[in-house]
Order: sequence, then C-alpha cells, then structure tokens
Amino acid sequence: MSKGVSTSTDKIIVDKSRSHRNAAVAKAVRTTRERLQSGPSNASGFDKEMLALHIDAMLRGAIGMPLFLFLITGVGVYLSERTALIAWAIMALCVHSIGILVARKAKSDDITTERVSYWRRRLLAVQAALGICWAAFILQGCDNCGEVNFEFYKAAVILIVLAATAMGTFLLRNALLVTFLPVVVALAGLTIKSASPGYMALTAVLTTSLIFLVFMTNRMHRANVHILSVQSEKDDLIAELEVAKSMSDEARRRAEEANLAKSRFLASMSHELRTPLNAILGFSEVMSTEVLGPLNNPIYKEYTGDIHRSGQHLLDLINEILDLSRIEAGKYDLNEEAIHLVEITEDCIGMVQLRARTKNITITEQFEHGMPAVWVDEKSMRQVTLNLLSNAVKFTSAGGEISVKCGWTAGGGQYLSIKDNGPGIPEDEIPVVLSAFGQGSIAIKSAEQGTGLGLPIVQAILAKHNGEFILRSKLREGTEAIAILPSKRVLQSIPAVEDAPAIERRRKSFA
Repeated sequence: MSKGVSTSTDKIIVDKSRSHRNAAVAKAVRTTRERLQSGPSNASGFDKEMLALHIDAMLRGAIGMPLFLFLITGVGVYLSERTALIAWAIMALCVHSIGILVARKAKSDDITTERVSYWRRRLLAVQAALGICWAAFILQGCDNCGEVNFEFYKAAVILIVLAATAMGTFLLRNALLVTFLPVVVALAGLTIKSASPGYMALTAVLTTSLIFLVFMTNRMHRANVHILSVQSEKDDLIAELEVAKSMSDEARRRAEEANLAKSRFLASMSHELRTPLNAILGFSEVMSTEVLGPLNNPIYKEYTGDIHRSGQHLLDLINEILDLSRIEAGKYDLNEEAIHLVEITEDCIGMVQLRARTKNITITEQFEHGMPAVWVDEKSMRQVTLNLLSNAVKFTSAGGEISVKCGWTAGGGQYLSIKDNGPGIPEDEIPVVLSAFGQGSIAIKSAEQGTGLGLPIVQAILAKHNGEFILRSKLREGTEAIAILPSKRVLQSIPAVEDAPAIERRRKSFA
C-alpha cells in the first residue's frame, strides 16, 4: 500500500481455490497411506524376490546340513553298530551338494521374472530328493539294538528335521510338503507292514505336525509377501517424492535466479528510469507556473498540471520498486547513525497532518519521552514511519482516529505503533498485503489504491535492522502496524571514564 492512484487491474487478492488444491493433495496422500497400510498383497508379483531370499538363505546355511548329518550318522552307527547309515549319509550329502550347486547357479544367473518358474521347479526337485533321503532314513532298521530305542532315535531325528525344514524353506512355496510327503508315505508303509504301535504313533504325530507346519509356513509366506509389497510401495512412493522434490528444487532455483536477475536489472536501471521522468516533471512544472510566459489557452495549463501529477505518481512508483529491488538484490546499504525514534515520528506526523485534517482525522500521540537514541538508518526509518502513517490516513474514514505510540518493548528494544479505526483487513488477507504488489479486497475497492509495495518495503527495512514488523487487523475493527527495533540497536548512555589523577584526588578526599 503506497501513495498514488493506480488503474491496473492486475491485483493480487486471496486465492480461494488454493484450499481446494491442498485438499486434493491431502486426499491423495491419505489414500496412498491407507494403501500402504492395508493394501492387498499380490503374491505372484513377488515370486522373484521370494525365490532370491530362499536362495540366499540356502547359501548362508549350507554348512548346517553336513554338520547335522555327521551328528545323526555318528549317533546311529553307535546305536545300531551298522555302517549302512554311512552310505545313507553320503547319499544325503550328495543331494545336499547338488542343491547348493543349483542355488549358486541360480544366484549367478540373475533370475528374471520369466525364469522364476524354471528355477523354482529345480529347487523343489532338490527338496523332493532330500525327502526321499529322509524316507530312506526312516526305513533303516536295527537287529542288534532295542526296537523302542532306535524308533525313538528316528522319530526324534525326523521331528527335528521337520522343524528345521519348515523354518528354512517357508520362502519356497510347497517345499515342506514336497520334502516330507515321501517320509509320510514310508512311515505309513512301515506301520501297515509291522503293525507297530510306535510307528503308528510316529506316523500320526508326523502327519499332524506336517499339516500344522504347512499351514504356518503358508501364513509366514503370505506375511513376507505382504512385507515385500509394502516395502515396494514405500520405495515407489519415496522415489516419486524424490522426483517431485528434485523438480520442486529445480523450479525454485530457477524462480530464485529469475527473481534475482529481475531485482538486479531494476536496481541497475535507476538512473535510466529517473532521468526522463525528472525532465518531464521539470518541464511540466515550468509550463504550469508559466515561467517563460503565459499560456494563452487555460486548458493547456490544466494539462500541464495533469502531466506533473502523473509524472510524480510514476516517479513514486519507480522509487518504491527500485527500493524493494535493491533490498532483494542485496544492494540496499544502511547509512546508520544515532537518532531518536520519537523525533522522527513527530516529524512524519507533521508531514501527514495536513492531509489528515482535510479528512477530519484526529491523530493522538502517546510517547515515552527520554528514551535513548537508536543506531539506525535515518532515511529508512523515516520511510517506514511515513509509509505506515500514510496508510493509516489513506484507509481511515473521514472523522476517524489514529493513535501513534512510541515506547519500550519487553526485551529492551523500542517500538512504534500506529493504530487506526478504519475498515480493517480480513485475517486471511494479511499474508497477501505483506507480499510484493499484494493488495487486499478493501484496498482494491478503495478509491485510493497504491502499488502494494509500502508494507513489503517496511518489512524488508526492519529486517535489515534485525527488527520485526507485526500487522494486526480485524475486519471493521481497524488495523495496528507495529515496527520493533531490537535492544542491540538502542544506545545506552555510559558514564565518562575518569583519569587516574582525578580518581586519586577523590580517594584522598574521602580518606
């Protein structure tokens, strides 16, 4: 908000559609979050990952099977005193080695989606061969040892192998069933052949355990598929966010570069823009005052007045744009000196007093006198004070009141408060009026429109002084603008330092 009249229709007002766009984005994020948390898992879509995990588990636990085979073979030979178990152990080791070779080849093959079924069938064939080996183990007999002891030994081994296989193959669907189906068949044959209660009990226990573990491994398999699904969706979402962030960063970088280039250009065009305007103002003033002779036609004199007023308005506009551009370009240097905030405020009130009286506006003052000076740029602080006072006079209705206060802040700084009882600003439009060229709905409807640069310049100047600008307003209740200078800008008075002889004389006088 600044002085002058503007006929431009390109005004920044509150964008009411922004909330709808934000709502759409929030809805999309909420939908994605729900899909990640409770979305259905597609098992067929992760066969490759599950197979790769199973192959890695096989290769990491490759040494476990030989050690287990050596242990149970040693115990079996000790109990039965037969060497037939050694041949069985060699056969099982050969099958296990084949399985490891298949796993290594599959890992080096860099499995594609099309070859998942190929390698899965081969790994299941290895498991079936291991199942045949364990069936052969069940069929081992012992004529010299007690029948109960050897059956208990075989039952313990098979149940341990069942549990270990369930934990090691749940990533490969149907592997547990393929491995132990031959064992169940062998046990059923032994039960029918010998009618032994021990084999019958072992068959029942093994079958029940197999059914239960197949159910549990299927659930574990589905759980892992769901975890992979969530992980994949999360990775996709992170990738999309990274892409969006990189695009946003690039767009922001380009916008900042363009804005900086614009600010530098406008700051460097100060002389070129002001020179012709000064000529227009000078010649129009000479013509309107008839320095070189009277104008025969009074309409010409009226035109020269219009030219002078329009040129002055354009010069004010250019000055405000250049001030803001220099601040944004970092070329706005402060010429700091010690000044009194109350004195500057009183001078600026005198400058707007005539205009306030024409509108029958009362300006009341409430100053804390005796405050120390502040270390600021006098020209900038006059501009801040004059902008705020001009805005208050401009938007206060005839017969209104403006209250101006200067005093201490709670933190030891100094503040300037200018409060009017004008139409006020809607709270949702305050960020708009604080942006460059931004104007609220009240300013657009007002007969005294400005450029929308006054408050941004005030805010930028106070920021250069490490200060703060606060704008408080409510519709139909008025507006209060507060400019705050920090405590480090306040110059405190320091007592003079006495020389050594004076101190010594005063010490002797007290002695």
